[in-house]
Amino acid sequence: MNLTEGQKTLGRRNFLKVVAGAPALVAFGAAALTRGPIRGGPVKFALIGTGDMGRGHLRQYQKEFLDLRALCDINPKRRAAAADLMVKQGWPKPNEYDDWQEMLQKEDLEAVQIATPLWTHHEITVGCLNAGKHVLCEKMMAKSQAECQRMIDAARKRNRVLEIGYQRHYNPVYQATYTNIIKQGMLGDVYHARLAWHRNSSWRRNEEAPSPNFDPSKWGYPDWDHLLNWRMYKQYSEGLLCELGSHQITAASWFFDSAPEAVYASGGTYRYKDGREVYDHVYATFNYPGGRTATFSSIQSNAFEDAYEMYMGTKGTLILTHEVDAYLFNEGEGSSPTKVEVSQQGAGPVVDSSASRPLDSTGRTVNAQGGTVDRNVSYKNEVAEFCAAVRTGSPIRCGPEKAMRSAVAILTANASAEKQTRLEIPQSA
Repeated sequence: MNLTEGQKTLGRRNFLKVVAGAPALVAFGAAALTRGPIRGGPVKFALIGTGDMGRGHLRQYQKEFLDLRALCDINPKRRAAAADLMVKQGWPKPNEYDDWQEMLQKEDLEAVQIATPLWTHHEITVGCLNAGKHVLCEKMMAKSQAECQRMIDAARKRNRVLEIGYQRHYNPVYQATYTNIIKQGMLGDVYHARLAWHRNSSWRRNEEAPSPNFDPSKWGYPDWDHLLNWRMYKQYSEGLLCELGSHQITAASWFFDSAPEAVYASGGTYRYKDGREVYDHVYATFNYPGGRTATFSSIQSNAFEDAYEMYMGTKGTLILTHEVDAYLFNEGEGSSPTKVEVSQQGAGPVVDSSASRPLDSTGRTVNAQGGTVDRNVSYKNEVAEFCAAVRTGSPIRCGPEKAMRSAVAILTANASAEKQTRLEIPQSA
């Protein structure tokens, strides 16, 4: 999907015309939607996992909402770098641990954020919840439906907040889109969504071990490569469908207000014969109630189509790219009931997204007044609203039940690809 500059200009103006004045976008220019300080003061907080995602989150933390007490990571080099980062940003230096259980015993904490490899989410989350801590866990939720359910059960039993890190739910562009376009029926009847995340890269990381004698085997990784490139191995990862597709499928389920019922997926390791166990090309078709279909593809051999979500309705087409840009197009010039007038007034340009952006990369998008903000506002909102939920009981936006349905859909899609057959997706209560 590639738009001409003229199409981009038209699509942006149409989108802004419809969502102008939307509360989410009005607040967008002022960073977090939830304003601090919150009642009871900052939440006593720790981060488990200081890799790329963890460090990206650290850069978005706000002192109005949390009091960062500790960092935990089995990689001492990354952990120390994360601690130094916080000092440079003006925070007190957090205490460091390589054992999350020891950290829970020694630190006075109310909540933790978990940004560790997928296979550890269940154990750490349940352990933290049982210790009485609130938990914000990165996506995907866990590696099985049973693990997801145990996480939910632990949160309910301990009456703790459990949120899963699908930040699109906290992104003002998505919020404004859902409220002002999807719910208002601006697209008409939507029977098809096309979801894509295409790259021309190996996904493999190259980094020296923290020390020549570093041994990760006591944490379940036989060697340094299995720890560094855990996403390549089935024991720890669910591959591209999990790491990339679950974001887009979760958003599609939100916009469709339902969960997929069945899936057919295919794929393989076609390009990179480097010992990885997960596919480097994946194609999946998810069937939703009401005759709706969402297709997802992720390839590692070509970046021309980049990454986007496209919703095709009887009255219009909506395109979202990299969480910072949105385009709206009318379906047919003669469709006067849904025709969107194009106006220069109040519409400013949006920076084009690159092929891939890390969490802490800078990017801009347009708010209702035409100003620009950092794309990371969704991550700021996610943590801020999580802390507000801990303090005041305010609702979280995604929730573990929706996250579990997404996880089960992705796990079923991977099983479909392996079995080469269409599978019904188990529906949770």
